Amino acid sequence: MMALLAAVPLAAVLVAMGALHLSAALAGALGLGIAALIALAAFDLAAAAPGGLSAAAFGTAAEALHSTGAILWIILPALALFEYQERSGAIGRIRTALTGLTENRRLQAILIAWFFGLFIEGAAGFGAPVALAAPLLAGLGYAPVRAVALALLGHAAGVSFGAVGTPTLAQIELSGLSPTTLAGTVAAMQAAAGGVLMLAMVRMAGDGPLTRADLGWAGLAMLCFFLPALGFAWFAGPELASLGGALVGAVAFIALLRRAEPGPLPPLRRLLPDLAPYLAILALVLITRLVGPLTEALRGIAMAWALPDAFSGRFEPLYHPGTLLFAGLAIAALITGRLAPLAASIGPALARLLPVAAALLMMLSLSRLMVHSGMIDALASGAAGAGAAWPMLAPWVGILGTFITGSATTSNILFTEFQIATATTLSLSPLALVAVQGFGSAVGNVVAPHNIIAGSATVGLVGKEGAVLRKTLLPAAIAALIGGAIALWLGAALA
Repeated sequence: MMALLAAVPLAAVLVAMGALHLSAALAGALGLGIAALIALAAFDLAAAAPGGLSAAAFGTAAEALHSTGAILWIILPALALFEYQERSGAIGRIRTALTGLTENRRLQAILIAWFFGLFIEGAAGFGAPVALAAPLLAGLGYAPVRAVALALLGHAAGVSFGAVGTPTLAQIELSGLSPTTLAGTVAAMQAAAGGVLMLAMVRMAGDGPLTRADLGWAGLAMLCFFLPALGFAWFAGPELASLGGALVGAVAFIALLRRAEPGPLPPLRRLLPDLAPYLAILALVLITRLVGPLTEALRGIAMAWALPDAFSGRFEPLYHPGTLLFAGLAIAALITGRLAPLAASIGPALARLLPVAAALLMMLSLSRLMVHSGMIDALASGAAGAGAAWPMLAPWVGILGTFITGSATTSNILFTEFQIATATTLSLSPLALVAVQGFGSAVGNVVAPHNIIAGSATVGLVGKEGAVLRKTLLPAAIAALIGGAIALWLGAALA
């Protein structure tokens, strides 16, 4: 009974967004209001703090505000980076260079839907990869339904680390798990299941059956992305896994492609100013994460706070990914002399940030209220009824969250602490379930109606969104089964 009551606020959010088509901010506010009523009527929120109900409410709100600010400090520079690159024409030049490398249809799909999609996902996220890749694929002659499906499948392996790691950084903020350990585990799950998405994409990109050459190029593209992505994730954390993996992987893949298909190279050297922001960010993140004394010095400067008993927060301004993003962007603008687009990018980025901020605050407030009132523990007790089979179901929770909200970050905010509590109840590894939550939320992007509708709009596709879903649903389901199997093994092995 208590588990059913605890599920009501989450169900309200999902229904509000999925059936009533309310915004994430409004749906989150509705869920928060319902959760507050249930917490007061059936759960002991006042026990969360020695000062009673008012202290518990204040502490919960303080934690939600702190987490919202920490995540927004990543999203703002990521949005500014994207706006800057659009205004300077860098995105268009990078895209044009990629399309001029080959006339092979399946190789074009690998270059655009896979490498370009993953690169934009790592740099910007928030639907930008599909919005940019789908019309380009349509311009290359793909039917609109196929173009959108290719773009969705191509970028999904990097969604866990989109917008310079935002979905996984949100999980780190909520769970306290090691950034490198969590990022590395999620990246390993993505690599294990990535072949399903890649093969589905490459098969869809051509009209005939897959040839041995097609399989070889697909496998090579996977290795080129996942090897550096895994390295960045395990050694530096979530910020560079998609962005750095796609950048390094694309360079390696293009070099191998040129050896197999000799011809005039696009003026790649001219792209260095366009790539400068990403290279600067890459260098800053690696230096601050891998140079031990520097890491300690930067992390030693922190703003921390604590309220009685259960409420606290910590912000490390010089070590925070958002600060490094801003620094990398500013350094690149100075070096390349492109200062005008930098100033012009801040306003549009702030405008896009406002609805994101409202949604984040509502969802994080709901999350913290459910944790401190004991509702998450009640949900975990209910989920424990699945017993040892729960890890097989865990990725579907992440998929469901993204399917309804259209955001892997929101899905992770809603369900990460639920997965931790379930792991504790079942004596499983929290790392395994948090990682598979992050994995599932990324896979959910290929079937989320929000993403399908947005991508379809960019190619003039109206009323055929169901046709896109039919092309992406089976690969997503198979990937979820693989992720669940990994979590099942890992949860028991690390328990």
